[in-house]
Amino acid sequence: MSHVSHNKKALLARLRRIAGQVAGLEKALQEDADCSDVLVQIAAAKGAMHALMMEVLVGHLGEHVVAEPDEAQRQREAEVLVSLLKGFGK
Repeated sequence: MSHVSHNKKALLARLRRIAGQVAGLEKALQEDADCSDVLVQIAAAKGAMHALMMEVLVGHLGEHVVAEPDEAQRQREAEVLVSLLKGFGK
C-alpha cells in the first residue's frame, strides 16, 4: 500500500482547500479584483500546492528510499526521486 493511501484523508482535505483557493482566484479574476489581491491569492494557492507536494515527497522519501530494505531498489527509488526533483524546478 502506498504512503499516499495511508494519509489519503489529510491529502484530500489539503487538495479541497487548494480547489477552494483556485475557485476564489477565478472569481476574483471574473470580478476584476485589484491585481494585488489576485497576486496574493495566486501566492497562497502556489504555497498550498507546494505544501501538498512536500508532504507527498516526504512520505515518498521515507517509504520508498529510507525504509527500502533492498539496496538496488533503494538506489532505483533514489534515482526516481532525483528525477522528480529536477522536474519540480522547471
